[in-house]
Amino acid sequence: MLVSGIKSRPVYGTLAPNEQARLNIVFADGEGALAVLAMKPAAPTAFWARTHVIYVAGGSAPQGHFAKLQALGTHSCHEAPTIASALPRLKALLGAARMGTQLYLAGTEPLMGEGMRVAGEYGIRHQSIRTEHRGSLARRVQCVHCKGITESVTTNIVPCAHCGLHLLVRDHYSRRVGAFQGVNIDAEAPGQLPKVEEVFK
Repeated sequence: MLVSGIKSRPVYGTLAPNEQARLNIVFADGEGALAVLAMKPAAPTAFWARTHVIYVAGGSAPQGHFAKLQALGTHSCHEAPTIASALPRLKALLGAARMGTQLYLAGTEPLMGEGMRVAGEYGIRHQSIRTEHRGSLARRVQCVHCKGITESVTTNIVPCAHCGLHLLVRDHYSRRVGAFQGVNIDAEAPGQLPKVEEVFK
């Protein structure tokens, strides 16, 4: 059902500090904190002193991650309850950023998708963003029919949270909306669905 090798599918790397950057902005959630903390041995104190961290704890994040991020000695370290509530701070930092700013995204695909989408609004190309996936593979899915977004999708087929159509979750990805695409799977035979499986844990 799902197709490999889709060119629009995001490819993530491993976070590494850009010591040449004049300013660093880190946007992370859940276990993404571990990717940020893993940069500590390679990053001098001066790197952290010019770094802003925005962290979304999420429901399953172990206690203590935020305290460890605070202990890095960053210029600022802010915790938000949800990705949506963290975006205004990210936008404010990007809006004030100048040449020589490095953006880092770490954690779940919904966080990185939203981070890349917002960065694009400020003229930052996705190729210049340093990323690392950590934690759940749950997806943010856009219905291609009503354009509504369904959050935290873990199954290959999901009912659209807006129009109710049964959507096949594709590997095709839109950076513009920061979501994978979902297409009606039972359009020709309503109610006849293949087996629903949890594939994005």
